[in-house]
Amino acid sequence: MDKIAVIGAGSWGTTAAALAATDTPTMLWARHREVADGVNQAHRNPRYLPDHPLPDGLVATPDLADAVAGAGAVVMAVPSHGFRGVFSEAAPHIDASVPILSLTKGIEQDSLATMTQVISDVSPTHDQGRIGVMTGPNLASEIAAGQPTAAVIAFQDPDAAVSLQKVFMGPTFRVYTNDDVPGCELGGALKNVMAIAAGMSDGLGFGDNTRATLITRALAEVTRLGTALGGRPSTFAGLAGMGDLIATCISTNSRNHHVGFGLARGDTLETIVEEMQMVAEGIKTTRAVLDLAAKHRIDMPIAAHVGMVLYDGMHPRDAVLRLMTRDPKSES
Repeated sequence: MDKIAVIGAGSWGTTAAALAATDTPTMLWARHREVADGVNQAHRNPRYLPDHPLPDGLVATPDLADAVAGAGAVVMAVPSHGFRGVFSEAAPHIDASVPILSLTKGIEQDSLATMTQVISDVSPTHDQGRIGVMTGPNLASEIAAGQPTAAVIAFQDPDAAVSLQKVFMGPTFRVYTNDDVPGCELGGALKNVMAIAAGMSDGLGFGDNTRATLITRALAEVTRLGTALGGRPSTFAGLAGMGDLIATCISTNSRNHHVGFGLARGDTLETIVEEMQMVAEGIKTTRAVLDLAAKHRIDMPIAAHVGMVLYDGMHPRDAVLRLMTRDPKSES
């Protein structure tokens, strides 16, 4: 492939660009010029990954049209709330047959659309089989440090999946392919809500039994809604579901876990967000998930109680008590 364009120079976008740049010419679009200058001159992202050197061959630009011009694939790593606006600006410069890969794990609030649905909405003439996602247990800082992990790339078009599998595959980053685009994408988006719940549990001082129970029941909720929205049940037992859910729920490097942990310790949501200086998708995604669950009549008690804490001022300890004292029922 002649050129990969990665749109979004946050920690995950920069890490993905670094993976691609190992063997493929890669251009990274950065909204802020100082980030682009840092990548080009010091080979580091000064704002989001200052401690991790980047490949010398990785080039950054603040010019979006320049980034996507002539690209053999476009990789979108923009937060969900800004995704539509940025892609709308880039779309006129992207050929209809070029694979577009989303790395964004969120749901658009107003439309309740996933990011591949946003791409399709903005570019209805684009080859739908060549719009896909990459997801999995992919904490950016660990990947940037060279720690082994895996991901899954999902496209309806198998050739598109294999071509990008080759771009990102490396000795410490193993990539699998899949054709269940909705399942893979929803697994990545829905788990962020559950990671906030896991952070609350840890912040309250609960132990491994609580964490294991929460993750297991969270997977049941994610699978119920994900399959109702078109995903295959087996997808949620794989890297896009269970793998990503475990990593995000147990890691102190997870932004969403950090949010839940801080709330349990008594910090306000505003303070937590301000100190992070990065986007925790679960904060916005929770409302969209609850709207989708209501629309499809899917019971999601963990997500509902995360929403009560985020939006209604409920204390995390009260949320746990209410979850534990719900009416008894079958596990299935």
